[in-house]
Amino acid sequence: MSDYSSQASVKMEKTIEVLKKDFSQVRTGKANPAMIEDVKVEYYGAMTSLNQMGTITTPEPRLLAIAPFDKSAIKNIEKAIMASNLGFTPVNDGTIIRITLPELTGERRRELVKVVKQKAEDKKVAIRNIRREVLDDIKKNSELSKDEAKSFGDDIQKVTDSFVNKISQLTEAKEKEITTV
Repeated sequence: MSDYSSQASVKMEKTIEVLKKDFSQVRTGKANPAMIEDVKVEYYGAMTSLNQMGTITTPEPRLLAIAPFDKSAIKNIEKAIMASNLGFTPVNDGTIIRITLPELTGERRRELVKVVKQKAEDKKVAIRNIRREVLDDIKKNSELSKDEAKSFGDDIQKVTDSFVNKISQLTEAKEKEITTV
């Protein structure tokens, strides 16, 4: 049984980590390097993540600064940020790219909350799919009696419920972060 439970827990924990990464990329009132670190930049014919091309810092609460390791790539970085549809307008001074985050409007905050809720719902579905896969594995195990299989299923349901609860808590915290002015 512990194999089934640990298998489910490991997969569900990975889902939670993906959700945390997704949430870090959703814009709040403050600048966060995670918002742009996965932007892909064409660099010598290969698509490269922005976080591998330079240092991303937040010198002020609503300002992102990107200092590329290779100054010749600054135009490509600027183009990639513009093409990323994140709604940012980079300012290039020749050595550093600065992105000033505009103040979030009430309408935009509501849209972001919807995005957060959708991401959370997607991860809850993923957690439930993991539960279903594990329950199918338990049913396929011919060595287990029906009572044992039901007991294991109940344990898997408890694990599932705890992870769905974690997602709800993370979602509430992110909503609060977005709606706080």
